[in-house]
Amino acid sequence: MTNVLFVCLQNAGRSQMSQALFEQAAGEKHHARSAGTQPAEHVHPVVVEAMRELDIDISERVPQPLTDELAQWADIVVTMGCGDACPYIPGRRYIDWDLPDPAGKPIEQVRAVRDEINARVAALASDLH
Repeated sequence: MTNVLFVCLQNAGRSQMSQALFEQAAGEKHHARSAGTQPAEHVHPVVVEAMRELDIDISERVPQPLTDELAQWADIVVTMGCGDACPYIPGRRYIDWDLPDPAGKPIEQVRAVRDEINARVAALASDLH
């Protein structure tokens, strides 16, 4: 079982979509969490809407701060735009996904980010099996 941590700035868009899509792709075989270096108060409504189109409800999720404990929990840390604010823990595998931030973007652009994340998490989950 692999623990995967998805990290972005606000934990309100990319990392939330990544966690939810990875949970769907990996099932019970692996665990996922997400966090942000500067967590927002809530998940972006347009992100919630884009995920509902895939029958995934993330409306009740609350952005979480990135902590040392979360970083220690992870076997793999997937970063998305947090730059130097993401901690480096020796012995962890790091993957950086260069994805646009969906904050303030129209639904069409959020769908494109969601679909790119979906392809990436499917590949990651497949690699871990």
